[in-house]
Amino acid sequence: MQIKVDRQRCEGHGLCVDRSPALFSMDDDGELIEHFDGVVLPTELENDAASSVAGCPVAALSIEPDC
Repeated sequence: MQIKVDRQRCEGHGLCVDRSPALFSMDDDGELIEHFDGVVLPTELENDAASSVAGCPVAALSIEPDC
């Protein structure tokens, strides 16, 4: 699975960072940094990814299955 961020929707609330610091962080300007951008997530992080997607208040995150 891969996690995708819709940058147009993201408002920088940072809940994904709180839920999944292995997947996300924020830079000094408050912009979201994806640690696995364009990369298949390790299996052990899939639950964290699902939690982040579920907790995003603006639905800026989504999960795509492996192709």
